[in-house]
Amino acid sequence: MVVPASRILDFSEAPIVDIAALVDGDPKGTQAVVREIAQACEHVGFLYVRNHRVDTTVLAALVDQAHAFFGLPTADKMSVAVENSPQFRGYLPLEYTGNEGPEGRNLQEGFIVMQDRPLDSRVPLYGPNQWPARLPSLKPAMLGYYAAMEALAFRMLPGMAMALGLPASSFAAPYVDPMLILKLNHYPPQQITSDTEMIGVGGHCDGSGFTILWQDDLGGLEIKNKSGEWIGVPPIDGTFVINIGNILQRWSNGRFSSTEHRVINRYGRERYSVPFFANPSYDAVLAPLPQLVDDAHPAQFGPYPVGEQMLSFYRNLWPSAGKNAGKSAA
Repeated sequence: MVVPASRILDFSEAPIVDIAALVDGDPKGTQAVVREIAQACEHVGFLYVRNHRVDTTVLAALVDQAHAFFGLPTADKMSVAVENSPQFRGYLPLEYTGNEGPEGRNLQEGFIVMQDRPLDSRVPLYGPNQWPARLPSLKPAMLGYYAAMEALAFRMLPGMAMALGLPASSFAAPYVDPMLILKLNHYPPQQITSDTEMIGVGGHCDGSGFTILWQDDLGGLEIKNKSGEWIGVPPIDGTFVINIGNILQRWSNGRFSSTEHRVINRYGRERYSVPFFANPSYDAVLAPLPQLVDDAHPAQFGPYPVGEQMLSFYRNLWPSAGKNAGKSAA
């Protein structure tokens, strides 16, 4: 998959945007929120959102279950490994590497779910989730949070459309049957031996439309600016971090930026985070929006078949997915 180059932006921090008016449907207040979203997406590619109306008890339940899941014996976690799932659902063990080789080693373990769907040969990413038999309480906690994030994503979509000067409904059709992905991340304590050693996750841009991230109180998320500085995006109580992914950068003809970021666990403690990747429908084919293309701003990207590109991306990232399908019980 050809990944569009990110614009290197000049910023010193990620802004905080109060989105209460947007999620509550206040037309007058929404105008100011949209202006702030536009500034953040164009000039940073990251923003915090507060007053998002996500139930704190839903989040707390998920965090408790994330701790419980990653505390399970290795055999229980491996019983639901991604290697069992051709649809890329399940557990990713610590230091898992894809086709990029050892240099892509992440000091992180994860657990992935998407929407439960029946198997469909026409859509290779459709299929069931895996759930650990040892921890039945994980499923309702993850599905409850998944629903809360889906609702927040669909509140953000009109705001992002309006931030591009478009009607609020402009993003609705490509998201009619979205490919939404929820992932739990666990970073064990690491001893840093040099300033350049990769700890956590190395620099990358998300392949999503956009990402909604919860991070614990430890910190470690950093974004790269025009000067080559890594700027911290520390946890702020009551907020989520939202960042633009490669899909929305393409769709906006480069107006919104998918900014490089990384995670460095410098603190000698366990770190947890929960990203939610908001992707369009599998069969959506996106190109730069015609309203954002003119003589001064020619189209930077060609048509982008979302499902095909997502499948190629995940096959490259997790090449062992599904290799044990049918060999062991999920």
